[in-house]
Amino acid sequence: MRTPDQPVLRDIVLIGGGHSHVGVLKRFAMNPVPGVRLTLICRDTHTPYSGMLPGYVAGHYSYDDVHIDLSKLAEYAGARFYRDEAVGIDRDRKRVLCRNRPDVPYDILSVNIGSSPRVKDVEGASEYAVPVKPITGFNNRWLTLLSRIENHDGPLTIAIVGAGAGGVELTLAMQFRLQNELKQRGKDPDQLHFHLFDAADEILPTHNAKVREVFRKALSDRGVKIHLGAPVKKVEQGLLMTDSGESLQADEVLWVTRAGGPPWLADTGLALDDGLFIRVRDTLQTENDDSIFAAGDIANVINHPREKAGVFAVRQGRPLADNLRRVALGKPAKDFHPQKKWLALISTGNKFAVASRGEMQFAGALVWRWKDWIDRRFMRKFTDLPAMEDDAKLPDTGAAQNPEEASQAISAVAMRCGGCGAKVGSTVLSRALGELKPIERDDIIIGLHAPDDAAVLRVPPGKAVVHTVDFFRAFIDDPYVFGQVAANHSLGDVFAMGAEAQSATAVATVPYGIESKVEDVVFQMMSGAVDVLNEAGCALVGGHTGEGKELALGFAVNGLIDPEEVMSKGGLRAGDVLILTKPIGTGTLFAAHARLAARGRWIDTALASMIQSNKLGAECLRRYGSRACTDVTGFGLLGHLVEMTRPSGVDAELDLSAIPVLPGAEETSAAGILSSLQPANIRLRRGIRDQENWVNHPRYPLIFDPQTAGGLLASVSADQAEACVRELRALGYPHTAVIGRVMAQDMEGAIEPVSLKD
Repeated sequence: MRTPDQPVLRDIVLIGGGHSHVGVLKRFAMNPVPGVRLTLICRDTHTPYSGMLPGYVAGHYSYDDVHIDLSKLAEYAGARFYRDEAVGIDRDRKRVLCRNRPDVPYDILSVNIGSSPRVKDVEGASEYAVPVKPITGFNNRWLTLLSRIENHDGPLTIAIVGAGAGGVELTLAMQFRLQNELKQRGKDPDQLHFHLFDAADEILPTHNAKVREVFRKALSDRGVKIHLGAPVKKVEQGLLMTDSGESLQADEVLWVTRAGGPPWLADTGLALDDGLFIRVRDTLQTENDDSIFAAGDIANVINHPREKAGVFAVRQGRPLADNLRRVALGKPAKDFHPQKKWLALISTGNKFAVASRGEMQFAGALVWRWKDWIDRRFMRKFTDLPAMEDDAKLPDTGAAQNPEEASQAISAVAMRCGGCGAKVGSTVLSRALGELKPIERDDIIIGLHAPDDAAVLRVPPGKAVVHTVDFFRAFIDDPYVFGQVAANHSLGDVFAMGAEAQSATAVATVPYGIESKVEDVVFQMMSGAVDVLNEAGCALVGGHTGEGKELALGFAVNGLIDPEEVMSKGGLRAGDVLILTKPIGTGTLFAAHARLAARGRWIDTALASMIQSNKLGAECLRRYGSRACTDVTGFGLLGHLVEMTRPSGVDAELDLSAIPVLPGAEETSAAGILSSLQPANIRLRRGIRDQENWVNHPRYPLIFDPQTAGGLLASVSADQAEACVRELRALGYPHTAVIGRVMAQDMEGAIEPVSLKD
């Protein structure tokens, strides 16, 4: 993550990762506005480029060929990426309502969420048909259908509802791919039947007669049966019925009809048309709110209505970025007039395409190659990201639009105090923390519910206190998720010892800035932390927050334990097996993320692992008699194992091939992208015997990889290992594995590799 050298004065929030918004991110990356921060809220990490989707379905492109990695693009742009779904806009409070996280405040908002086929207009369609948008849902169903082909025998009937350009292109692409799949498996492609339905009397009604004739012939030659003037009135399981009484038994029904906006837009008070599309002026600002913009399919440009086509969303990226920039700086937005005619390149699935513009049409394999060149060139703009120089400009206080905010901006960059003068203001803290709801425990006498100089806790008779502390700076731009990871990481030591978490005291550093921005960062971060602490039954009882250059968070955690049931690092016994509950690789992955070398889905998987609690895992290990356990964190897998073998007086044998690894970690470590702590951890290799058996293994570098909120490394007796692993997997630790065994110590003491095979 890139840390700005100036405080944030204006927040531009982007809802959706559509074609217009990826253009905005790229333009702001190349020319950032000092004091202006971008936040992208999107449900999916990878956003598809609609122009290449038929080629992906037809098998000409891979998944990564046709998807833009929003996580990487946001990192490049210095934007915060919140992976969540917007479900509302509170215009009075200027906040975006999200499905799974706290509300996100904005100064300027832009909406580019596309549209979805209106399946609810037809009885049964929402239950039994697959809408093509959102494309993520369609892709999952498409991959399922491809898998189904492998074992399917006999006829397979697919119905597509919607004979516009999207429906026709998708039909031909699916047919081409599925027929090839059947041929490769020695099956009869003629068992595959496609039917195309539409209420209109023509296919591709927005294109000229010559274009329609080309596709009418292509559909006929490929055996696709067309049902025009046949509005679908009902869909049941395996059955589609039209108004005319016609019915078709279909194995799959795909919906590519007239689309609309999401229902939640109706509650925003924004001016909408009948299809729930946002009405916008020539500036792309909404008709009744100057602080909200909309672009792409979700926008209805009142004075220039156009077809819902990706070309318009792409073309709106530049004027949208320019107007967001102008409004953030207090300048008036400029009008944008889309072109009256546009070029559409429509493929037939088999590397043949048709060019359509007004009354012009030409077709052929050369047109497909031209389309392929255009599409790949477009994608390279967002995948081949050049290195950026650090922006050392001072903030432009012109981004502040009132005297009070400008005064705060000036004071924010003045010489900062140290000592207690560096604390975050009490009013900011009280507002931010006042919305939190930490759990209350009966054994807490004085805590956050009645703040005092210190918390007071009661220790039950017969219990011992476990006390630990952890603290680190943010490694991602989402303060809510960072709060979740930081709290989970801090709880790890308590759970690893078999204790029950009782209370936590927070220590946070927050970048200086104007009060409203600081307040939101504190609230977002502590909301994530409190969610994790509450789930663990751990009460937040107090804390300290100060100013600093970078966001950082840690916790001092207290736990309670029966002194006779402590799991410690010194409890390894010869003959036990070693179990690891989570995959490793977070260090190399986030080092790669900072260098734009990690795929967004790898980071998603890593964060999901880091947020997962070790509480249930530790309880399970205790039930199976484990006496030795630790959480794998900064010293890496090998470092923590060495910390266990030395006090236990034993040796250990590791099987590198059995160690679970996060997706992408082998690739990034093989590329030489390693955490800054890795060199210090590598010094522990002196404890490895017969290193030549390991050094060429792709997972060898990962045993030194520092982990954040890693899994549990523990030992159990060999006769309990299989049952223990089975239960841990059932509890939600699917990658749990036996990775080695404990041996009696020889004269030297060492970690040994198992015999490795190529």
